[in-house]
Amino acid sequence: MKADAPDNPVRIDAARARNFIADVLEALGVSEADAECVAIQMIEADLTGADAHGIFRLPQYAVALLSGKISPTAQPVLSRTGPSTALVDGHNGPGHRIMTFAAEQAIQIARETGVAWVGVRGSNHAGAGGVYASMPCAHGMIGIYSAVSGVNHMAPAGSAEPLIGTNPLAIAVPGPGDAPFVLDIGMSTVASGVIAAFALQGRTMPDGWVIDRATGEAITDPKRVNGGLLTSMGGHKGLGLAFMLGLLGGPLNGAAFGKDIPDFAAGGGFGNNSGHFIVALDVERFLPLSSFLAIVERQVDEMTTSGRADATAGIRLPGTERARRRAERVREGLSISRELLDKLDLLAHQLRISRLEMRSD
Repeated sequence: MKADAPDNPVRIDAARARNFIADVLEALGVSEADAECVAIQMIEADLTGADAHGIFRLPQYAVALLSGKISPTAQPVLSRTGPSTALVDGHNGPGHRIMTFAAEQAIQIARETGVAWVGVRGSNHAGAGGVYASMPCAHGMIGIYSAVSGVNHMAPAGSAEPLIGTNPLAIAVPGPGDAPFVLDIGMSTVASGVIAAFALQGRTMPDGWVIDRATGEAITDPKRVNGGLLTSMGGHKGLGLAFMLGLLGGPLNGAAFGKDIPDFAAGGGFGNNSGHFIVALDVERFLPLSSFLAIVERQVDEMTTSGRADATAGIRLPGTERARRRAERVREGLSISRELLDKLDLLAHQLRISRLEMRSD
């Protein structure tokens, strides 16, 4: 098994990849508008560096749509439960469509009341959390997003049974420039999607990502993860955060959590009543947005000009690398492995649509 990255990745224009995703989804029964919505959010994940949540996931979504685990035609329904709270039932539709709808509703409610908490049930995998947490920032708001993972990867402290997912948390704060500051993390040492990408690319994992359930020894072959557990970020702290976020995204919304969700060795991850929540907070309810942005700018300047621990390395803050990577990938295109392109070519052949590399759109 190779430890290095695969040879000869192909550069694909982001707009071309987005159109390909939309065409695949339409061929699988998703409406044109919903397919475009999902494609936009998937490509945004790729552009901002969340490669394990972008076009990489398309073959998995296709299988779930073909098997009926995701409904291609379901539409999310909002129930306003209070002045600042609401619950969205996704009716098992595409997760990106459901979460985009929930974020849009949260923004609208926060305009009215200053803050919104929107819970979601009946959803599916929705990709990168930072995409949704960032949406309120375009409206002068702070965004917070979390979800219950569609499969369980980790065990509670002291247990050897996978009962907790990586349960991501994303927080986005408007900045003085065009790009917000975004923290987007899962509660495991590394995301399961990254491990799946390593398996696809034939790469060896570092020690410390996955441990054997029975022995506790490191697993470095990504194709053997079904016999292991993902390690948590910060030990018991990551597990505690994953548990608490799971309660907020799952039981609070009438969505699945714990044993109601399969462990990743059983496969699946779709059609399991996935839960999410999103919070939108209007900055203007506390101080003028311009004043807040000026304070943020000063704080950022103080941190980025502070003394460096390593003279050869820059000082990074949440979202700065994301913004740099997005600009680069808009300009140069997405780097897609040959292994993934082969899967996408097979999918295009099965659905009788143009291959990604053959497109000029």
